[in-house]
Amino acid sequence: MKALKIHVSDNVAVCVNEILKGDSFEIDGKTIVANDSIPAGHKVAIRDIEMGENIIKYGFPIGHAKTDIKVGSHVHTPNVKSNLGELLDYEYKPDFSELTSKEAKTFMGYKRPDGKVGIRNEVWIIPTVGCVNSIVRTLETQAADFKTENIDGIFSYNHPYGCSQLGDDQENTLKYLAGLIRHPNAAAVLVVGLGCENGNIAELKRVLGECDENRVKFLVCQDYEDEIAKGCEILKELCQYADRFKREECPVSELIVGLKCGGSDGFSGITANPLLGAFSDKLISMGGSSILTEVPEMFGAETILMNRCRTENEFEKMVALINNFKQYFMRYGEKVDENPSPGNKAGGITTLEDKSLGCVQKGGTGVVEAVLSYGEPVYKKGLSVLQAPGNDLVAANALVASGAHIVLFTTGRGTPFGCPVPTVKISSNTALFNKKNNWIDFNAGALLEGTDMDSLSDQFIDFIIQIASGDKKAKSEKLDKHELAIFKDGVTL
Repeated sequence: MKALKIHVSDNVAVCVNEILKGDSFEIDGKTIVANDSIPAGHKVAIRDIEMGENIIKYGFPIGHAKTDIKVGSHVHTPNVKSNLGELLDYEYKPDFSELTSKEAKTFMGYKRPDGKVGIRNEVWIIPTVGCVNSIVRTLETQAADFKTENIDGIFSYNHPYGCSQLGDDQENTLKYLAGLIRHPNAAAVLVVGLGCENGNIAELKRVLGECDENRVKFLVCQDYEDEIAKGCEILKELCQYADRFKREECPVSELIVGLKCGGSDGFSGITANPLLGAFSDKLISMGGSSILTEVPEMFGAETILMNRCRTENEFEKMVALINNFKQYFMRYGEKVDENPSPGNKAGGITTLEDKSLGCVQKGGTGVVEAVLSYGEPVYKKGLSVLQAPGNDLVAANALVASGAHIVLFTTGRGTPFGCPVPTVKISSNTALFNKKNNWIDFNAGALLEGTDMDSLSDQFIDFIIQIASGDKKAKSEKLDKHELAIFKDGVTL
């Protein structure tokens, strides 16, 4: 197979392998001769397309033709323009079905006193402000002596925020840090502040609310002559607390999984993202939860999600989510279609609609149960949609702050990054899997080579259960995960 037509109404196909000028291939029983050399993952016209006519992929418009495009021609940025514009009005047209399963799976997790379940038993050291980053790194090093066999790791985190922020910008930082402190993958947490910052510990406690004093402790560095000695004293106590937890059998319904893509290519919407969609559907059918984010990468595909909202109230929240994010772009004088990235374009993604229609497939067919603001924890089983940008690090960290135990990250280009929870990389193509096997955990490119979706998604959910149970580690866990990325929107003093 040289080219793949995704939907019956499409007027373009995706090149499975590079097609050279003059090569011929068949689509719908018709022989097409390539007018151009077209890279793998890019689009080829499978009929004549007139100037101004919509380019149809996945059964939806991904933009319109800037010029007449002849059958067999390369369809990409020189001859396609996005249809996206300003704010839109939407009408709620519910279109969803329930996901149910008689199957039940379990994993080995850590049951916490508050009823939550973790998949790692770690001790986290979290700074309220970038001024104490060197302190928390030193504390991590010195606390290594307190680690036991039952503790998976002691990790300090760094970020440059927490001071000189105002209004909603500071509130975003506080909500994010509160979400991290609550996360059940952390058996125990030491929060380290300086003492004079805007986002000080008293302000953080306002957002955090009540917490278990055995599990979460606070250190204000300016209050002690030797903050390192005091911090080590506290960490020894926290490690003793964390040491008491051991893995127990837990229902897969306790799992919360974040869905993310980055460094996407023309295969992402055909292989890796649909695989995550199939996985999400299976997880939800067994009572579990998944979170979809990257709001700008829903533009052009947002009605698919809007019409899957459980209630009209969630639909209205989804409308506000989309339009508020567009206003965020416009407030800074940016175009709402200022996407995809250079790497996306090199991989065959032409417009933001093209990217978005592939991106939202990670959410499968699940009902949208809740629309979450940045930093808001998951509060309903099933599929949630979360406010966060497309940026890989910021979005992945946002998923963690809302409670994701694992982030599933699809990519066609490859990336090594990790966030505070296991960050599992799924390649959209086999070439990437073979080239960057030190980064990639699972190959969705097998779907282009004859493996069917049902069997691959079964393999994948078993693979994720092994990671959740600690039988396997994500490759990102062998790399650095110390840097936090927080959504910033506002003035710095």
